Amino acid sequence: MDLGARLRLVRTARNLSQRELAKRTGVTNSTISLIESGDMNPSVGTLKRILDGIPVTLGEFFSIAPEGDEKIFYRADELMTFEQDGVTFGQIGGPLSGRSLQILRETYASGADTGAMVYAHEGEEGGFVLHGQVEITVGDRREILGPGDAYHFDSRQPHRFRCLSSEGCEIISACTPPTF
Repeated sequence: MDLGARLRLVRTARNLSQRELAKRTGVTNSTISLIESGDMNPSVGTLKRILDGIPVTLGEFFSIAPEGDEKIFYRADELMTFEQDGVTFGQIGGPLSGRSLQILRETYASGADTGAMVYAHEGEEGGFVLHGQVEITVGDRREILGPGDAYHFDSRQPHRFRCLSSEGCEIISACTPPTF
């Protein structure tokens, strides 16, 4: 959804006319009209002034999805994938701003891991091992999991994943809030 259409959606959802919004913000009615019609791209400062008059934050503004535009189903080739040191992450959906859950298909090459150092972040993680064996370290606890085994932990605890299988391993996981 383009910026102008998004602005119109937010403005009308708050029952504001362009004139009323212009009075609240000091941005001219014609400028708001040009932005909403897609004939003008505002500076970040101008957009912030307009959004302050609604009021809505920049983050909220860009995370709003119009009704009916929300993508629900994803084909395998639509997963956002990225690779890091022998670990491939296939994420459902694109950028996760505005979402509270991240779902991943993780594939590890033989011997690959999430790094020599353990890491921690806000939230929770859980998942199922589909293929292979993975060693998971959470705090001072370490376990080797295989197909059908699962895990769930508070992500604020330092943790690390390492593939032990010569054929690699695959995990389906969920994390809240999204971490990347």
